[in-house]
Formats: sequence, C-alpha cells, structure tokens
Amino acid sequence: MLERLNEALDHIEAHICRRIEVTELARIARTSEYHFRRMFSALAGISLSEYIRRRRLTVAGAEVLTGERTLLDIAIRYGYGSGEAFARAFRAVHGVGPGEARRDGAALRSQPRMSFRLIVEGSSSMRYRITEKEEFHVVGKKARVPLVHQGANPAIAEFIRGIGQETIRRIAALSDQQPEGIVAVCDDLDPSRAEGTELDYYHGVVTQADAPGDLDTLVVPPGTWAVFEDSGPYPEALQLLWRDVFTQWFPSNPYQSRPGPEILRTRLSEDGTQADTELWIPVERVAVSG
Repeated sequence: MLERLNEALDHIEAHICRRIEVTELARIARTSEYHFRRMFSALAGISLSEYIRRRRLTVAGAEVLTGERTLLDIAIRYGYGSGEAFARAFRAVHGVGPGEARRDGAALRSQPRMSFRLIVEGSSSMRYRITEKEEFHVVGKKARVPLVHQGANPAIAEFIRGIGQETIRRIAALSDQQPEGIVAVCDDLDPSRAEGTELDYYHGVVTQADAPGDLDTLVVPPGTWAVFEDSGPYPEALQLLWRDVFTQWFPSNPYQSRPGPEILRTRLSEDGTQADTELWIPVERVAVSG
C-alpha cells in the first residue's frame, strides 16, 4: 500500500504545473478517492490539497528567484488565472509577494517532497475485530463543531454540558445494540480533515428505535465495521489510536475506509484522566493483488 502511495506522490511531482486530479491519484494507489484523502492526511499531517498547494508554490518560488520568466508567465505556468491570484497564494505560503521576493532576494519557505515508509516497532499489538451491522439509527443531540486534532475539543465539551442530565438519561435508555450506551459519533467531515473544518457531532446511542421529536436521528446503512479497542490517557490515547489505525492498520490489512460515521464508545475513569475506548470505523474489503 505504501509503495502505491509513493507512486501517487511521484505523479504529483511529475504534474506539479498542471491540474492534479484526485481520482487519478486514487487510481494509482488502487484505492477509493475517499480513502486516499483520509490515508494521506493521516500519514502526512496535512490535507492532500494543502500539500499540493505548498509543493506547487515551493517550486514556483524557485522560479521566481531565478528571474528567467516574468511573474505573469510563472503564474500562468502554475495554473493561476492572474498575477493577482498568484501573488495572494504566494504570499500566503511564503510571507512575501513574488515581486518583493524577486527584488529583495527574500528567503522563501519550502515544502519538502514527501515519501511514506512504515516503521514497525513490534512493541505492542492493535486489538481489533471486523463486524457486520444491519441498518441502525444514531439517536441523540447533534451539533456542528470544528475538528480538533490534539487535546480536548472545547466546542464538543460545551455542547455536551448544555444537553442536560434528564435528556441524556432518556437518550441512554434507547440503547439496544453494540456499541452500547452513550457514544460520540462524527459524521459529514470535510474530505481534507483539516484542523478547524466542521463536522456533525452526535451525542447519542446506537439503536433500532425511532427518535422522539426533540432528538436528532442519523440513519446508518448496513455495512462492515472495523472495531478497535484501546486503554490509556484521555483524550491523547484516543487521538493516537485514530492516527495508528490509518498509518499502521490500513497499510497492513486488506481493507479501506468507506463513507460513513465514526463511532466512539468511551468509558472514563473516576478522575476523567484515563479511558477504555472502542473506535468503530466503516470499512470495505479490497482485493489483494498477486
């Protein structure tokens, strides 16, 4: 899998001056566009679109400094419709405009070319199982919140505080299947999964029951799920688990992620610093070549 991802990175470099289609990158990597975007952001730490933008403007920056082409020629060469659009994008990455950089010989920022490799430490094993589920409902309260990669999410914490204990008890009583009890459900994430992009967050339960009128419902179609279990400091261990699923488990197993909500079942220690967690990721099996 990582070899094919690196072939996709080679394609980006070979076409850095042209429009790069994510569908073509996914074809090279032999995976879905959805899974390719998610895998890339997990491995690289930035979204695919941001990486391409930074690489393109890194290469364009070198041409700006050489002075062999006009700034307008460079703008057009790298896909910008006008000198002004190029200047805005250039300044956003390098902190100075292209004219200023050429005139003053300014130091520019560089996005190194990436390649992926898998480091196998062998110090621990990942506990997981594969399960099939029929259609079910997520019933609870929903809010649109920003994505936070590390540490607690203040928007989610404030949202949960505002629900009220009586409502939470009514929601909990609807739970009738795994994962049992109150769960956190993330849905409709931006494909880039960039920090600060928004998602639908449900504080609810997994159930076959219909929702009372004052609660929100997410209908989840039948499908295959990978369920990962972990214990450790909260929320750091959970966030590391999500990273490890995409950087270690997916490259080593014949599955890819598919569209659908991510479900987290968390049981906190009394002081709230430790947690036992189950992370449910929607997946689909892929053919193994050879």
